Amino acid sequence: MICPVALLVVFSLSVSQCHGACAEVDSLTEAVAGEGFLLGCISCKRREEVSAQSTVDWHFKPPGEEEFSAQILHEDFDDRLEWRGTRASDIQIGAIYILNVTFNDTGMFRCSINRTLFLPQYEENVLVEKEVELTVVAVANRELTEVVSEIIMYVLIVVLQLWLVVVLIYCYKKISGEQEARDARKALKAQAGLLESKDTCDMVQLE
Repeated sequence: MICPVALLVVFSLSVSQCHGACAEVDSLTEAVAGEGFLLGCISCKRREEVSAQSTVDWHFKPPGEEEFSAQILHEDFDDRLEWRGTRASDIQIGAIYILNVTFNDTGMFRCSINRTLFLPQYEENVLVEKEVELTVVAVANRELTEVVSEIIMYVLIVVLQLWLVVVLIYCYKKISGEQEARDARKALKAQAGLLESKDTCDMVQLE
């Protein structure tokens, strides 16, 4: 198997500035062969009021290599990369999407965001580097959190069903008890009415 030597992708976009919420989330690290994969790289600007301009460099290091190689765009990545990051002069999201992932894509990816801050008195350069160790598998492995979440979901469904059954039984017993109490009161009233009628009849006969 021939491993790619190195990968450098440089994106320097100069379009209108846009602002939005930014949260630094780590990239996923497991890709499935034959599918697409999003390599995440986020570096949020701390002061939104300061204008800035950024460039993003992506480097690749295959397994067994000690250092990221020279700035070479390897042929293995030709026509397989899509820009999924910020389309602005100040790039805060430098994500790229790999089409049709292969086992040769296994290795370390480094994202370098070089930001120039245009401060009132001077310019400041800030370099942020993030690495993603990508593993390519034939079949997607289910994350432990996903399995636990699914188990909890089924447990909650069972508990809710049992709770619903208990509530239905309780309501049935309560309604049935109230109905029996009403019937008993009606019977007592009817019996009291009969006794009163009998007493009246007895008094009439005595007279």
